[in-house]
Amino acid sequence: MELIAIDLDGTLLNSSHTISEENIKAIKYAQAQGVEVVVATGRAEFDVREVFAHTDLTTWVIGANGATIHRPNGTLFDSVPIEEKDADAILSWLEQEQFYYEVFNDSSILTPQNGRRLLQIEMDRIKSANPEADLEELEQALEKQFSQTGFYHVDSYKDITESGSPVYNILAFSFEQEKLDKGWSTFESNPDLTLVSSANQNFEFEHKDASKGLALQKLAAHLDLPISETAAIGDSPNDLSMLHTAGHSAAMANATDVVKESSDFITAHNDNHGVAQAIYHWLK
Repeated sequence: MELIAIDLDGTLLNSSHTISEENIKAIKYAQAQGVEVVVATGRAEFDVREVFAHTDLTTWVIGANGATIHRPNGTLFDSVPIEEKDADAILSWLEQEQFYYEVFNDSSILTPQNGRRLLQIEMDRIKSANPEADLEELEQALEKQFSQTGFYHVDSYKDITESGSPVYNILAFSFEQEKLDKGWSTFESNPDLTLVSSANQNFEFEHKDASKGLALQKLAAHLDLPISETAAIGDSPNDLSMLHTAGHSAAMANATDVVKESSDFITAHNDNHGVAQAIYHWLK
């Protein structure tokens, strides 16, 4: 094994949004064996570095679901931004449909000024429709979403599209399945976009030439490593492209069924150091 790609949320991070000492030790063990390690996530690269700040880990980072690749020293190696016309069409539609959204550029997560209010309205609708509903899962989803760093609020999507900054990823978030389904059906046939989901409450856009799998291919080629000697670990549908691309694959015990079915084996839960178990499975 010469390269291991590891998803972040639900995989390397436990339910407390931290990296266990066991996982840190396993990554360092792999690096000591000469294995390249890359964190491959839907998050922005600068957010990953903030997570790493509480550790002494240094790795390559595939960010924004494959739209960016950063070297271990933090410099940009490769990027594939969404076309301006596509970003404008997506964001215009999301604002019209009153979606909470997040946009990743080089330094910020741009989100609407009224975003939290939109999500609170959705929560209130759910409570009104079913007063006995247990909202703990939804509240945990919000906590995870807002645990990121680098937020910057905008009054309108035009503040984003007219700024000239590259748009790497657009995430749409909702608690209402009908809204999510409408968004997916509206954009899934667009040949210029990659459309994925990283959680039950979202769907995400990248350029058609951006995915975790394509980024893994680029990185392996740059490092002159055969793709057969790469491995990937994940838990959500946005990990499928890299699980299919890598020579070896592992699904977390907490992964979705489709991810488990697409992987060579199932490692432990993210709260039970599943990343470490997978690394030792491959290297020992």
